[in-house]
Amino acid sequence: MGERDQAATFVIARNPEENSRLGYLVRLPLDDGDVVLKAAETWPRTKALYCHPAEWPDEPEIVEALPVRACHRRGVAIDLVLERPRENRAQFVFTTARGREVIFWQSPRTTARARPGVRVPTRRASGHEELRILVDTRERYPYRFARQQASTQRAALPAGDYGVVLGEEIVAVVERKTVADLARRLIDGNLTYALAELATIERAAIVVEDRYGALFKLDHVTPGFVPELLARVQVRYPNVPIVFCDTRPLAEEWTFRFLGAALAYAAAETDIDPNHEEDQ
Repeated sequence: MGERDQAATFVIARNPEENSRLGYLVRLPLDDGDVVLKAAETWPRTKALYCHPAEWPDEPEIVEALPVRACHRRGVAIDLVLERPRENRAQFVFTTARGREVIFWQSPRTTARARPGVRVPTRRASGHEELRILVDTRERYPYRFARQQASTQRAALPAGDYGVVLGEEIVAVVERKTVADLARRLIDGNLTYALAELATIERAAIVVEDRYGALFKLDHVTPGFVPELLARVQVRYPNVPIVFCDTRPLAEEWTFRFLGAALAYAAAETDIDPNHEEDQ
């Protein structure tokens, strides 16, 4: 946790504008500068709150000043975590509605109420018309993504077996492993080198085509030895998740979803349309 997060506060004040339906101001302490928004309530308790950019007054009437555990911008959202036991997590989502930019302040409770029984789409990833996936030239027997709305192209990747590009930059990669290969690379120490390469890319992961429990059933290995090695490398490289999927088809599906979501977040940060990029 940075020094700014330890000392930062989330401040709520009354909006000095008379007759405004958005009667409160909130100030978000981001590393690159505070963000001030107008809102109708002091917290999204029953529904997501519409917000609008505002200016912080010279002499604000403070309603609350709450210590912040974390406040970071991630893609199209700002994640806020407060140092209090209840009503401590929220997101400020920047999106578009009817051709104009809008901001919504939501909490876990309001998000759950807004999406009862939501279904996950089965073919399209994060809104992409067709996800173009690069397959490393060294990858043998690669995923074909035949069941997904995706196309593949062979390319030499700097890390991983599968990747997506935005502009000229590889923005996300996934490395595929069988459980036997994962165990072997953990024991001989080579997995740390692979993780070091993957960590150079902002969004990277390893997907394993088996269950985590399979690590305890390996032949000629003391039970618990390989899981212990895995735990150590995960702590050393926390920004590269290692995800276990039951089967190869599920690992392929997870790879498709991860790369699609990563491309969408990267596009939101750069204002580049990934669907347009894929048509080039």
